[in-house]
Amino acid sequence: MAARHPEPNQIPVAGNARHLIGRQLRRAPREFTLGGVGTTIYAAMTVLSSFVIGWITDDILLPAADRGDVTTASLAAAAGAVIGVGLLRGFGIAMRRTGAYYSQYRLQYRDRIEVTSKYLDLPTEWHRRHPTGQLLANANEDVEAASFIASPLPMAFGVILMLIATAVILIVTDPFLALIGFMVGPAILVVNYTYQRRMRAVAAKAQSLRAEVADIAHESFDAALVVKTLGREDDEVGRFGSRSDELRDRMVEVGGLRAVFDPVMDSLPNLGILAVLVVGAWRVDQGIITAGTLVSFAYLFRLVALPMRVFGWLLGELPRSIVGLSRVESVLDADESFAYGQSTPDQAGGAGARVSDIAYRYEDSDVEDLLPPSDQRASNGTGELGRGVESVTLEVPPGKTVAIVGPTGAGKSTIAHLLVRLFDPDTGRISFDGHMLLDIDRESLADSVSIVFQETFLFNDTIYNNITLDQEFPEDQVYSAARLAMADGFIQGLENSYSTLVGERGASLSGGQRQRIAIARALVRHPRLLVLDDATSAVDPAVEGQILEGLRGLDTTVVIVAYRRSSIVLADEVIFVDDGRVIDRGQHEDLYRTLPEYRNLIDAYEKESA
Repeated sequence: MAARHPEPNQIPVAGNARHLIGRQLRRAPREFTLGGVGTTIYAAMTVLSSFVIGWITDDILLPAADRGDVTTASLAAAAGAVIGVGLLRGFGIAMRRTGAYYSQYRLQYRDRIEVTSKYLDLPTEWHRRHPTGQLLANANEDVEAASFIASPLPMAFGVILMLIATAVILIVTDPFLALIGFMVGPAILVVNYTYQRRMRAVAAKAQSLRAEVADIAHESFDAALVVKTLGREDDEVGRFGSRSDELRDRMVEVGGLRAVFDPVMDSLPNLGILAVLVVGAWRVDQGIITAGTLVSFAYLFRLVALPMRVFGWLLGELPRSIVGLSRVESVLDADESFAYGQSTPDQAGGAGARVSDIAYRYEDSDVEDLLPPSDQRASNGTGELGRGVESVTLEVPPGKTVAIVGPTGAGKSTIAHLLVRLFDPDTGRISFDGHMLLDIDRESLADSVSIVFQETFLFNDTIYNNITLDQEFPEDQVYSAARLAMADGFIQGLENSYSTLVGERGASLSGGQRQRIAIARALVRHPRLLVLDDATSAVDPAVEGQILEGLRGLDTTVVIVAYRRSSIVLADEVIFVDDGRVIDRGQHEDLYRTLPEYRNLIDAYEKESA
């Protein structure tokens, strides 16, 4: 089930614009304050400069023209006034821009951190419903889109101040001229309303397509080997190209709307200036106002005309920013919690686990390819699909090795994942050393439990760092874990030994080598409960036997999801699972002798692997 973002027509601009602006102001108050102080200085100096120009016109230029000369003192005074106001205005511009860009990048920083932290806190079920490309888009394109409003915001505040000052001055001096100037405002509102209505749906669709394109690209890169070996390059290019073409068309549509909107917004203030000049010239001719007053007004309108374009920028960014914020908040507002308790089991040695009548059903979503192959919803021989577990009760004694065996889709990996609390059962209880799993502190659980999956993930880093994951461990502890995992031998044979870079996802290593490094990564932490979810499937059976035999010498409880007889016979107890239920449990020899389903499964696997 894909993430449910608001439909384009469900995103009202007015209310969400207020929410967007208010939210961003609250999240970067110091930066916006700096920009606001700067834009206030800029607005004050812009208004003051119009008075300076009017004063120069009325008191210096026109008298000088009547006399036929101008004094040096008057020119110096005029130049000093213009330069002083200009310097202060420039200082205000610097403060405004610094605050604007600082606020934008501050918002991006905070949102990315919070979105990423939310990803880590949300349960596994939530991640199964959201493709990786969409999550990347939420943390990148959507975060950036939501922050774009920060750049024009301080400038827009300054424009409002200048417009208020201009309106007051015009009304006090000449109400008729003020009415002419005010006609620009309604025109801007009408143009903006029309633009917002048309842009809203297009911007929402474009943001959604960005996520889809990113998801397809991520999927294609991950499946590069499948694509190449099956000759599907052209199909993947076509699939990516189709969505990219659609994104291009939507972005061209966005650009077309902006191409009409921006010039209109630019022209309206200039039309206002022309109207003020035409009407003002007539008013000067009638002796109602002076030439200096008209020059001041015209100059002020000219200075305001350029900043008023910021309103066009601000209003132009609103639809995209609103959509971006709605997608970011769909993550931040996700109410699926994964709470931890305060219990801290302090027993030493292997941990005991008890599972009491648990049930878990996967939601009706496309999660099969996110589960390990050993527990995907593949056919279980009955034509049905495995969909979790039902009424499972079992006990894992401290310090023992327990094997969970069953056909594909029986629920083995689901049980393994529930034991380490990757997700919680719908019903039933799981306890760890007598403590309810739900009540255990997060760090205590992480320190006590480790799981190794069949599909191993290695970072593009050295082998040593892939084992430690940047945690501080004594070197001898790292090497000891590698030896237990039967990885030290092949690692020492590499040119750079433990400093060897493994490539993206460990591409330079074989599947068995990656699995052994993952086992070493778990063992170096001395877990009290180690779960191996078919984690030795790519390892040679002889090496697998050595690994499991070595684990028996540790004071650690081991649960293995296994198929091979050589692995199963090393377990102290075998739990046979089928169709999401525990069918039987006991020693391998007893189950093999008394349970036909178990015997047939073991024999079939041996014949297949022979």
